[in-house]
Amino acid sequence: MSRTTGRRTRVVCAIGAVAVLALTACTSAPPPPPTLRVDRGSVQTTVSASGTLVGISEQTLGFPRRGQLTQVLVGVGDRVVPGQELARVDDFALRQTLQQEQATLAEAQAELDRATGGNRVNATGRTLEQAREIIEAVKQQVDETNDLNRAATNRAREQLAFDKRVLDRAWDVLRRDEEACDDAGGSSSTTTTSPPPTTSGSTPTSRPPASDGDDDTEDASYTVEGVSRSTVPAGACDRLDADRSAVENAKRTVLQSETALDQAKHQEDVAAADGKVAIEREQQTVISAENDSGAAQNDRPADIEVRRAQLRNAQAAVRVAQQDVDNTVLRAPVAGVVSVINGKVGEFLGEASGTTPVAPGTSATIPESTSAASSDSGSSSTSSSTAFMVLNNIDTFQLIVPFEESDAARIAVNQQVEVSVDAVPGLRAPATVLAIAPAGTPASGIVQYNATIVLREGSDPRLRDGQTALADVITESVDNVLRVPSAIVRREGSSTIVDVRGGDNQPVPTPFDAGAVGDEYTQVLSGLREGQELLLPAAAPTG
Repeated sequence: MSRTTGRRTRVVCAIGAVAVLALTACTSAPPPPPTLRVDRGSVQTTVSASGTLVGISEQTLGFPRRGQLTQVLVGVGDRVVPGQELARVDDFALRQTLQQEQATLAEAQAELDRATGGNRVNATGRTLEQAREIIEAVKQQVDETNDLNRAATNRAREQLAFDKRVLDRAWDVLRRDEEACDDAGGSSSTTTTSPPPTTSGSTPTSRPPASDGDDDTEDASYTVEGVSRSTVPAGACDRLDADRSAVENAKRTVLQSETALDQAKHQEDVAAADGKVAIEREQQTVISAENDSGAAQNDRPADIEVRRAQLRNAQAAVRVAQQDVDNTVLRAPVAGVVSVINGKVGEFLGEASGTTPVAPGTSATIPESTSAASSDSGSSSTSSSTAFMVLNNIDTFQLIVPFEESDAARIAVNQQVEVSVDAVPGLRAPATVLAIAPAGTPASGIVQYNATIVLREGSDPRLRDGQTALADVITESVDNVLRVPSAIVRREGSSTIVDVRGGDNQPVPTPFDAGAVGDEYTQVLSGLREGQELLLPAAAPTG
């Protein structure tokens, strides 16, 4: 808020206080009227506004990558020097990434060494030769496997034919014994119907008919499943159950042989298909080797340049990974005092982001109060409350003051300033205007311009970062001139008049020539002399 009449208000209050004391004094005689004297001094015009004290330099610090806080090595209020370690975050994952990038770098270096020091043409030629040898070996293996599978299929087919012959003989034995038992007047428990003759592709389910050459010769003999049997009718009925069991066993054997033949055929077909696939796969390997061998005939410099580019890329990745590891240690960029720490060990910190609004003509931060005011217009800023750590230089303070546009037009660089601090009564610190922002900031419908004011003398130990202070910028000043308090000057027409004390303590209106008009005093060019007593305006009577 502008306070261009601040000093004049204080003078009026002082004069009023003197008048009240004079009127209320308890004396037996009427008190003399209150007076002031024409004196010699400075006449100044000022503009005033309130701002916030900040260190001569302020930096918000944080980690560029998100991580868990493992160490905080300083505390609020500690002084630090450039390069001093302040805090650490966990670096395990980043170190693993660094090792991976280093391994990639070593691989790229090895590839470049092989490209520059080896003979790729000879190497690809040997690869092609080896691929051709492999495909020949695969073809030979496939042929041998197919021969073995065909042999196994033939053996299964022969075994099936043999088992069918055994089944036919078992049917013959059963038929003869049944006929012999019938001729002897016996009876079989089951009547067997003669089946049609067996063929190579079917399994008989009943006995075959007797052949034309068979007769009931008593001394005829035959063999079934390795057991010699006689055609003598005696006991034929007793052998019927054994004969039928032999037939069933032979039938099962035929079924097993047929299954084995089917499996052998399937295995032969599958192995043949697998062999074709294997040969095709190796043929593709030969083609790839031939392509590589042809590509190797090209000029080697192009391949070497590719390897060198890959090496440079790997080197850059290692540097980035190393920087990430180094950034897990937060160091002080400048000397200063730690003013803010937001975080405890074990907590996770976000990536440091955003920017710091900088006051004109300095590296000091625009105070949060100013930033908050400007947020009404849609702007935003990063305050120290969101930063992990803030460093301040509190040996010298600056005052960042927002002036209204009408007052800012009267301010210039190097103008003298008097700074007073609400929290330090009686302090009037000399200061100088360092810079004025070239662009204004809208705030509540008013355009304000930030001015940076530097305290000239050493810092008072009572001053603190963030304190509210009032800056009186002296825009005009004349020194060592006659002056009268502006509060007792009045205008009558074109004349400037004050009341001079007469001989009987009565006011004598006296005109004078006025010069510069300041906030507290008015310059006297002529019409008054130094030391003359001037009467204060009469106090209004109280009813």
